[in-house]
Amino acid sequence: MAFEYPEDLKYLDSHEYVRLDGEIATVGITAFAVDQLGDIVFLELPEVGDAVEMGGNFGSIESVKAVEDLASPVSGTVIDRNEPLLESPEAIAEDPYGEGWLLKIRLDDPDEELETIDATEYRAQVEGED
Repeated sequence: MAFEYPEDLKYLDSHEYVRLDGEIATVGITAFAVDQLGDIVFLELPEVGDAVEMGGNFGSIESVKAVEDLASPVSGTVIDRNEPLLESPEAIAEDPYGEGWLLKIRLDDPDEELETIDATEYRAQVEGED
């Protein structure tokens, strides 16, 4: 099955993505992760104002198959979270790279070297997992 991996995003091995816009990072999970999880039934996210650390756990996502921790690709402060998804987490599957984003984070250091991979590397990694 072919998934979309937008070129403007950076990816983590753990299937989160980050879209950087200046000092604001939008974080979510990839279409591959959504497919692997199956029907998503619960989402736990930090509160606005909470600090997150690059590589640290910032919440969890639960499906009928599994519960997975969510890892932050950046360090910073949560400035927004996708409140509608807390009520309807299954909506992530409809548009994971658009309306299905999870958090917006103000970066502690916009020059922080991210431990991410680009869309080409991510595609090669996950297509090897199928």
